[in-house]
Amino acid sequence: MLKHRGFPGRLPGSDFQFVIRRANPKGVTPLLVRERYRDRRPADRRADAAFLRALWEHFGDQPFERGNLDAGRLSWLFGREVIAADSDFDPESYDALLMVDVAAARATFPDVFDGDPD
Repeated sequence: MLKHRGFPGRLPGSDFQFVIRRANPKGVTPLLVRERYRDRRPADRRADAAFLRALWEHFGDQPFERGNLDAGRLSWLFGREVIAADSDFDPESYDALLMVDVAAARATFPDVFDGDPD
């Protein structure tokens, strides 16, 4: 499992985790599309935005390996702002390639991209 050095471990001042410390010995937690309802707590929305900002600052629009990124946090964005980067995507692999769908991310989280030259 690739560890993304320099990636924030969690949302500051909260228990919202962004990375995991070690691989799960019982198997990889699969990525899945989680439904985001309008009545989600503001703290959850802040965590989603902060995680997307970290992905954007760390990887930009380039494909990246799932590695030690938290499956639960990724699943809130997966299928919308974060998409599979290749056709043979395995949701249960730490080696799976993902990428930020910039158009979808800008539409959903415009504040993440404020000041971005693109």
